[in-house]
Amino acid sequence: MKRLTTGIMAHVDAGKTTLTEAMLYLTGNIRRLGRVDHGDAFLDTQELERERGITIYAKQAILRRGDLELTLVDTPGHVDFSAETERALQVLDCAILVVSAADGVQGYTETLWQLLEEAGVPVFLFVNKMDQPNEGKAAILKQLEGRLGHGFVDMTDPEARGEGAALCSEELMERYLSGEEFTQEELAALVVQRQLFPVYFGSALQVEGVEELLDGIEAYTLEPEWPQDFGARVFKITRDERGERLTWLKVTGCGRCSTARTGRRRSTRFASTPGPNSPRWTWPPPGRCAP
Repeated sequence: MKRLTTGIMAHVDAGKTTLTEAMLYLTGNIRRLGRVDHGDAFLDTQELERERGITIYAKQAILRRGDLELTLVDTPGHVDFSAETERALQVLDCAILVVSAADGVQGYTETLWQLLEEAGVPVFLFVNKMDQPNEGKAAILKQLEGRLGHGFVDMTDPEARGEGAALCSEELMERYLSGEEFTQEELAALVVQRQLFPVYFGSALQVEGVEELLDGIEAYTLEPEWPQDFGARVFKITRDERGERLTWLKVTGCGRCSTARTGRRRSTRFASTPGPNSPRWTWPPPGRCAP
């Protein structure tokens, strides 16, 4: 099974949390769709988040679909809480950047793009709210190119997919002009190398285009090669309901846990270090996030 961690990011009100709800719904994690404006979004668990209708703290959920296990990190979209988003960048294998079709690329969208570029994180884009008045796919893609850079491709269009890949190098262009088609693995490698940025269009509220986005993440990503020695990276510290400290980390090594606490082979997820009165537990496998 391919295990990945992806962060979902956006300018506030682009529909990031609504997209998270749709992804959770389609993968069977929730039975009904919550809404931010109704105060019942699944990952907005804090009372203040429900009252204000915004995400304040980064949250995690594990999605399973086919051969993919995806740890989804929902990050705040408001610039006042950007520190939560920046901390999550260090543990991402890829990211989903949500852009509103009605509003287009905004200031904080550009900031997020720069942060993702600096961190070297591969990016999938979901253009949301296509059910609202907008300038159309071609104009939106042109704006992405003008404001963020090059390599944005509508991956639901086979012709555009081939043309986009061909522009990444002279060798690929020659192969494309000779009529050769690129393999899924080659396209995934271009995405991982940040030469190609898949774009999907839809409406998270109507659960349109979300299935295609999930298909794309499964098809056009590569699981990192985890080292044999045990390793982990801390990205957040919180408190549980008893006031005990939880150290959130991503396990990044495949070796056996050598601590006296477990002595057993750990699996992979984001895990948190238990406090002195917490139960003992087994380390998770490489690539997941949890407390």
